[in-house]
Amino acid sequence: MYNGILPVYKERGLTSHDVVFKLRKILKTKKVGHTGTLDPEVSGVLPICIGDATKVSDYVMNMGKTYEATVCLGSTTTTEDQTGEVIERVNIEKDTITSTQIDDVLVQFQGVITQVPPMYSSVKVNGKKLYEYARNNQVVERPERQVVINQISRTSGLRFEHNDCEFDIIVSCGKGTYIRTLATDIGKALGLPAHMSKLTRTQSGGFDLKESLSLEAIQTLHEQDALQEKLFPIEYGLKGLKQIVISDDEIKGKILNGQKFNKAQFEQNIDEIVIMVDDTTQKVLAIYEPHPEKIHEIKPKKVFN
Repeated sequence: MYNGILPVYKERGLTSHDVVFKLRKILKTKKVGHTGTLDPEVSGVLPICIGDATKVSDYVMNMGKTYEATVCLGSTTTTEDQTGEVIERVNIEKDTITSTQIDDVLVQFQGVITQVPPMYSSVKVNGKKLYEYARNNQVVERPERQVVINQISRTSGLRFEHNDCEFDIIVSCGKGTYIRTLATDIGKALGLPAHMSKLTRTQSGGFDLKESLSLEAIQTLHEQDALQEKLFPIEYGLKGLKQIVISDDEIKGKILNGQKFNKAQFEQNIDEIVIMVDDTTQKVLAIYEPHPEKIHEIKPKKVFN
């Protein structure tokens, strides 16, 4: 039985659910889960949690992502990317826009920004996914959301072809950011219709595209009994959380039994989620969080027996 986190290279044309389905067949286990979906036409790293590591998928998702995207100025689409129908178009000539204008606008998107998720997305409104409304030609009010852009910059020159202007950007961002919405919003800030014409996720949850394995490579390693050494331990998926190292065997036992604790028992200030780590094995024992009602207590969120 495999336990750990596996960075998988998702090819264009596959859904994240396709990847999970194929891995379940290859590894012959149902305990496989992804850490946030990638659209079918997006390629890149998709961290997959296997076995007990499925307990930490939410925390891997919260660790941030990096994308390489192509923004196309000249047209907007129903899906905000290259797969949708064009709903607005203008011809872009070489004197329409300059790289300086674009760079000045990109700076405005760094930090905390507000996005309205695209209609073709899995965001739920009244218990129903937005893309379900879109497919039925229903229009609903979409809730604004705050997302974090840690870094955004242009990585190519401007390419003028077919009455469009394309350029590449790199974006490091937090959970819930829609890069195709970012592309259309960049266009709006420039006063031009725009969409995202290509996207690759190069980092996710601390995993890099360079260390990601294709499904074919995973199958080969599995058949050679060499896959486990490619899996990252559960602790890797929790490295974004504060940790408390436990050396007292009695406390270790209480943690593994899911007991609550008074915060005063620990030297560290606990005002957020923490992980309890065994000092001998360096393995995570449990994830604890402040008690919602008893301000002096912490309670277990997940225990790893």
